[in-house]
Amino acid sequence: MADLWQNAMDHAVALARRAGEVVREALQDDRKVMTKSCSVDLVTQTDQKVEKLIIQSVKEKFPTHSFIGEESVAAGEACVLTERPTWIVDPIDGTTNFVHAFPFVAVSIGFSVNKQMEFGVVYSCLEDKMYTARRGKGAFCNGEPLQVSGQEDIKQSIISTEFGSSRDPEAVEKIFLSLRSILCIPVHGVRGAGTAAINMCHVASGCVEAYYEVGIHVWDVAAGSLVVSEAGGVLMDVDGGAADLMSRRIVAANSRTIAERLVSEIHSFSPLRDDATL
Repeated sequence: MADLWQNAMDHAVALARRAGEVVREALQDDRKVMTKSCSVDLVTQTDQKVEKLIIQSVKEKFPTHSFIGEESVAAGEACVLTERPTWIVDPIDGTTNFVHAFPFVAVSIGFSVNKQMEFGVVYSCLEDKMYTARRGKGAFCNGEPLQVSGQEDIKQSIISTEFGSSRDPEAVEKIFLSLRSILCIPVHGVRGAGTAAINMCHVASGCVEAYYEVGIHVWDVAAGSLVVSEAGGVLMDVDGGAADLMSRRIVAANSRTIAERLVSEIHSFSPLRDDATL
């Protein structure tokens, strides 16, 4: 039986490569920076240019499909995931990295049907690493299969996280309480690439055992979530329940054992959901 969505996935991979070229070219030029929700929530003209490139191309090829795009939502479009085929796009995951030329910047394209991820594409532009996953068919980096780490002892693990863009004192306090608790388990170390998509791909690659964050958005984690699960990993909410990509909270780990141990140390809070009606 033919794969119904393979054509769309092939198009997503080609688009991610084209977007990566735009990002690399922009790094050679002046990067004009604007802000969104606060002074540390950055957006550039390149973010907007890349999202426009992706959405216009998809609309031409798949005119009946829906979109959730970071910059589109920032401009006022609704963030609603329905049963329809939906492209979930982060044109530059790691905008702050991009602004500072810190070398982890990703184009993230997830594709959902019936509210289930069918494929995910994460292109780490500056590393030239193309992470891909298709539901039920595995996860790959530049065509090579990915497999999560087999480490079951959290004390022998590396954990990834980010501090996010919120500077609300209560949220920051809980972020640092979580970090302190996890660091003092003790774990081998805590890392962060500055992009949720690449952090999740690192879990899938087996070089870190888990990634957690509160405050991310659906476009940050949609593609990476499938890369993790197709590489043998697990997804969970920070309170231990089922992962909900609209909740802005995620734990992605190599195993349920590591995920549950991590959850026991996280001081959780609940940001406004991506699909909340204001």
